[in-house]
Amino acid sequence: MKLLVLTGAGVSADSGLATFRGADGLWEGQRVEDVASPHGWRRDPALVWRFYQLRRAALLQVEPNPAHHALAALERECGRRGVEFRLVTQNVDNLHERAGSRPVHMHGELEWLRCERCGRRRRDLEQLDPQRFVACDACGAERLRPDIVWFGELVPRAEEILEWAGECTHFVAVGTSGVVYPAAGLIEVARAAGARTIVQSLDQPANLRRVDLFRPGRAIDAVPALCGELAALLP
Repeated sequence: MKLLVLTGAGVSADSGLATFRGADGLWEGQRVEDVASPHGWRRDPALVWRFYQLRRAALLQVEPNPAHHALAALERECGRRGVEFRLVTQNVDNLHERAGSRPVHMHGELEWLRCERCGRRRRDLEQLDPQRFVACDACGAERLRPDIVWFGELVPRAEEILEWAGECTHFVAVGTSGVVYPAAGLIEVARAAGARTIVQSLDQPANLRRVDLFRPGRAIDAVPALCGELAALLP
């Protein structure tokens, strides 16, 4: 038995973090193209920096919810029983870690900054002034960028994650829209490999198929029960 869990914005929504893209195509009042692309960063770095500094500061105001804790408990139980468990998240918050999980972040992490000149990464949730850039303490570059995978940029470890999808026996997607690739394609790979596929989200995601077991509802309500069911299947 090998479990692969993919989480999206829906798992953190009940902690008070906004989902990535609203029905109006905006993210927190900004056009996604303006704040989540290399072009937007080059055109108006001050706008992008303010946007992410506010998102980074918001991490200090929220806590993991029961869905995060249930997934962490399932991960621990898998570890005790020698069952492979991998958690991959599209989220850029740190709530999985704070609940005790060890996720792989497909789209980067808000608590990290990165230098485009020398590549140095810096973990920082203290310098949160939206009006002041943070300089690189390694090479002296005057501004670091959020260590986020923007649209048009390559997803780190994408090939490795696709391999996990092709090897798992159980694939679970929680709180994802099913439209952002390559994450949206993981369930397709798992299906093709014969895995049991389970989807939990508030609404039906775009990539849901009849073969998938669909558990609608809020993650905070549905995920603890789902994790309990999966734990009961562990050898």
